[in-house]
Formats: sequence, structure tokens, C-alpha cells
Amino acid sequence: MTIDPSAVTIRSLAALDEYRAAVELQFDIWGRGLADPTSATILKIGQKIGGVTAGAFGADGAMLGFVFGLTGVKDGHVVHWSHMLGVCATAQNLGIGRRLKAFQRDAVARLGARTIYWTYDPLVARNAHLNFNVFGVRVAEYARDMYGDMGSDFNRGIGTDRFVVAWPVDERELSARRGEAAAAAEDPEFRAAPVINAEPGADLLRASAAAGAPKLRVRIPTDIGALQRDDLAAAAQWRASTRAAFEHLLAAGYHAAGFVSDPHAGFAHYLFAL
Repeated sequence: MTIDPSAVTIRSLAALDEYRAAVELQFDIWGRGLADPTSATILKIGQKIGGVTAGAFGADGAMLGFVFGLTGVKDGHVVHWSHMLGVCATAQNLGIGRRLKAFQRDAVARLGARTIYWTYDPLVARNAHLNFNVFGVRVAEYARDMYGDMGSDFNRGIGTDRFVVAWPVDERELSARRGEAAAAAEDPEFRAAPVINAEPGADLLRASAAAGAPKLRVRIPTDIGALQRDDLAAAAQWRASTRAAFEHLLAAGYHAAGFVSDPHAGFAHYLFAL
């Protein structure tokens, strides 16, 4: 079935069968083994307190994707936590996920929120590209084993470490952040910067950061999913080496300025700066 992106509409969920459809969509996207789905009840009542529960609907009325988040207060400011975003396999790469995020951002802006938070696995290169180079997030925190055992085949064997990222609601702040990520990706100094986890277990991590190098890189594979299927031990080693690198750099005052990928080399790099 061919989906016409121009015929896809984004709107808040309202009817009970729509909330139930969003639950089923979670299983379609992440599998029946998903250990902690968000229930129809939570999807519904979240809207009562400023949350966002919205869906993407095709011309035939079928739900193709959804986004769900809750609004709260952090450090005295109104913020939003985007908990789930998913698009069914048949509607991938049509820009639906981006439209759902834009709808969410517009909704929480009307509530006066300043920042939207969410998590993603920093080992997933395609998601890193989306977060840094499309959305323009910044890294707020590295969280070890954020969700525990989610019952998902994707996370099996390497845990659920996550970046907590912050997405500015203010248009000027967002534009500046996107500009920083774009500039970092084109900066020749970053392309020549030391890779602090080039060899798992090597002293390069400590030596590079301790020397106070202003620009450093952290390497990840371009397809961690393939490694999990073919060489789980290697995938686990990537988790261990990147965990050590990210935690050390963030504690030392570095920030993630950008992300670049080289599919031909089989690697991608986070760009860190003081």
C-alpha cells in the first residue's frame, strides 16, 4: 500500500478507540514482548493535565503513528517530557515522525513550556543524526540502564543506557542550537580531533580528556542493531566503551556539540567540545 504523505493528518486523539489503537500500534512497532506499554487510560488522562497525545492518520483513517508526552515542572519552569513516539513500518521515511514532533512542540509552546525532554539510545546512529542534525537537541544527561528490561529484542544484551536530551521550544534558541550542530559537523578541527574510545580499554580516554583537548570525538558503529544480531559481545563492548567516554566527558565539563556519520567507514562520531 502506497501512502500519500500529503493526505496524512496530525491531530490530538479524542475517541476511546483511538487511544486503544495507539496501544496496539506500540506492539506493532516494538513487538508483543514490549514490557511496559503506555495504556489507553494514561494516554487519555495525560491530556487532562497539559500532556500531548496525538496521532498521524492516513486518508483511510488508519493510525500510522503517534506521540505521547506529559507536562510538568522542573527547576521552577514548565517543561514537557516526550515519552513515546512511533511510526508504523509501512509509513517510515515519510516525515511523519517530524510532523508529530512539530505538533507536540506547538502544543506545549501554548502552555508556556520552555523545554521538551526525551531519551534515545546513543548507540543508534540514525537516531543520533535525527536528534542532533534535524531536531537540534542538546544532551542534558547520560542515564545508565534508564528503563531496565523493556522486553525488546533491540535492547537485549546491551541494556537500556540513554541520553536524556533537551529540545528548546523557543525558536531563536532552537535556531542557534541547530546552527551549532551544523557548524560542528563542518569543522575540520573536529574531523581531526582524537577519538577517545578508538580502542576499548586503552588509556586514550583518560589521556585525551585529562590533557584538556578542546575538541574530542566518541565513536559508535553505524548499525548497532546488526552487531547485536551478529556479534553480541562486540555490541556489549561498544556499550561499555561509550558509557565510559560519555560519563567521563560530561563530568569533565564537555558538551556534545554535534554528530557526524560516515557509513562507508562503518563508524559515526559524537563531537564534544569544552
